Amino acid sequence: MGNETSDRELVQRVQQGDRRAFDILVARYQHKIIKLVTRYVRDPSEAMDVAQEAFLKAYRALPGFRGESAFYTWMYRIAINTAKNYLVAAKRRPVDYDLDLQDPDQYEMHGRLKDTDTPEHMVLTEEIRQTVNQAIEELPDDLRTAIVLREVEGMSYEEIATAMECPVGTVRSRIFRAREAIDRQLKPLLD
Repeated sequence: MGNETSDRELVQRVQQGDRRAFDILVARYQHKIIKLVTRYVRDPSEAMDVAQEAFLKAYRALPGFRGESAFYTWMYRIAINTAKNYLVAAKRRPVDYDLDLQDPDQYEMHGRLKDTDTPEHMVLTEEIRQTVNQAIEELPDDLRTAIVLREVEGMSYEEIATAMECPVGTVRSRIFRAREAIDRQLKPLLD
């Protein structure tokens, strides 16, 4: 990955006191980080603030960054923690992970939802979406983070393992358990 090298170079330049190098990293990843934070913090302006705070934390922590993982994976971890801390402080819960229910890779129920224009279908789709969101919200933190990074962010198991600082096997089992919990909640709707 050509990006990898330049990220590493930029990190080294920041560590040597080059502030502009950090601006380049921010420009490169702010869109992804804002999108990630928005999954936790619904209000767009609050999400921007949280993303900004995450970059600020990263900037302060960068002198200690040893490059054991890719910069953006490290940055993701900071962003997730910043968003979670924000939610705890605001006594709010994350809502609404617009998972694409029509995507057969995400949910096998695709084949069961054919006629999409009937009012019954619209109600069912909305009910399914709400049920999925509710199920994700009720998951323990580690399962919720794993499934969101996988389904919403499209990260690989390896990237998630790095971001969550755990083995790939643990990531697989967390995602499996999360999907099982979601399926359990959906079953009554789909029978």
